[in-house]
Amino acid sequence: MKTVKIAGVPEHFNLPWHLCIENGEFEEVGIDLQWIDVPEGTGKMCEMLKEGEVDLAILLSEGIIKSISDENPSSILQKYVESPLIWGIHTSVNSNFTSVNELENEVIAISRFGSGSHLMSLIHAKSKGWDLANLKFKVVNTIEGAIKALSEGEASYFMWEKFMTKPLVDTAIFNRVAEFPTPWPCFVIAGRNEFLSQSAFVMNQILDIINTTTEEFKQIPSIDRTLATRYDLKIEDVQAWLHHTHWSQNKLDKLTFEAIQNQLFDLALIKSKKEYKEVVL
Repeated sequence: MKTVKIAGVPEHFNLPWHLCIENGEFEEVGIDLQWIDVPEGTGKMCEMLKEGEVDLAILLSEGIIKSISDENPSSILQKYVESPLIWGIHTSVNSNFTSVNELENEVIAISRFGSGSHLMSLIHAKSKGWDLANLKFKVVNTIEGAIKALSEGEASYFMWEKFMTKPLVDTAIFNRVAEFPTPWPCFVIAGRNEFLSQSAFVMNQILDIINTTTEEFKQIPSIDRTLATRYDLKIEDVQAWLHHTHWSQNKLDKLTFEAIQNQLFDLALIKSKKEYKEVVL
């Protein structure tokens, strides 16, 4: 049995992996796929790949491209979710903010530097024409940390996937003042180069299994109820999310890679650009 450690956020996007593990599909081909939940998100998973704590990770496209540019010895294998991530821009329900335009120059809660919440706050600020030199950040690690920071006034807003934070909006903890979609496919599958060079056949087996599942995922009977129950979401929110979300079984194309990398470079988030073949297998 080949042991493979894989990391991902504990969110609805990753249910296909859990179903494959629970159904024994990886075990059937001699793979002990060990899933590790990482609520801190992409920045933390990049660190885990770099330190060899995991072999694979499901993370945000912009985050892993930045990390590889910063000499993380990893590669992108393929896209996982083709559709953009819809980021909700959240304030404390007790704050006086009613519009996203009021948030210029306010402190931003982020899970960590290099995370999606960090990178997308910069991309959002740039789209608004704000002075990026004035942006201030408060590292909060998790959603729970963001709740604390916003409620205690240590930060003014927090960007996170809108459906996972919807329960916090429904229960009047957060107020969502705006939405901001990623301008590219949101999630990719990446792996440590050392693991990938030694386990090419195993990697292909893993991709075959997960791609078969994601291709058929929306047709699974009562999948909306399963998602709602597992992730404590309203079924109508799950149905809206399923309608919007499209998984992928394809490689990250060169044009999309360059669009992401160019944006990171323009924001001075990376010092130099890498060739497509250096990042995407």
